[in-house]
Amino acid sequence: MKFPVIVEFGNTKILLHVVLETLGLFVGFRYFVFLRKKQKDLIEDNHRIWILIGATFGAVLGSRLVGGFENPLEMMHSKNILAYFYENKTIVGGLLGGLFGVEMIKKIIGEKQKSGDLFTFPIILGLIIGRIGCFSMGVYEQTYGTPSSLPWALNLGDGISRHPVTLYEILFLTSTWILLVWLETKLEFRPGGKFQLFMVLYLSFRFLLDFIKPHFTYRFGLSTI
Repeated sequence: MKFPVIVEFGNTKILLHVVLETLGLFVGFRYFVFLRKKQKDLIEDNHRIWILIGATFGAVLGSRLVGGFENPLEMMHSKNILAYFYENKTIVGGLLGGLFGVEMIKKIIGEKQKSGDLFTFPIILGLIIGRIGCFSMGVYEQTYGTPSSLPWALNLGDGISRHPVTLYEILFLTSTWILLVWLETKLEFRPGGKFQLFMVLYLSFRFLLDFIKPHFTYRFGLSTI
């Protein structure tokens, strides 16, 4: 398999990552709309729109801030600091920023209901699609793993067998989806509980995953994420 994967539309060539990243956002949002129609949403339409706005702007800002601070040395030596932050993003920052944006908007509009449960499965679906796109970039995007001699290690474009961390994440996300669906048949989640459990599981997984990803490491042994 040749990395990065490029698809052709007529005479136009485009990275598969770009296609799948956009598709992940679109499909995730459409799935959210579907679930909201299927399930009873306790939040009125006007407030839900404001919550979506808060989530979107918070996610964009958070993903860029955390992504930009992942490598402080590159950040300090960048010629255009705004362009540097715009070009560097991470889903961890997006999730935390989106959470902050939602909570801030809810404080402003006075919304007391928990709002995260409806986002849970659409986020997971969007992440799975997006991570397929990240895998298609190989080592040409900062989502690859450290060298490994494990049987399933892959050459991601530089001739070195590496941990396929994006595939690990896809497997984890799929397993988390199955777990949450199973738990819904056994337990009655309190409002917001499903989203909270997803966040705890995903962020814990990402913390562990970072130990097998190349990154800037501070003196205390951890990266920004």
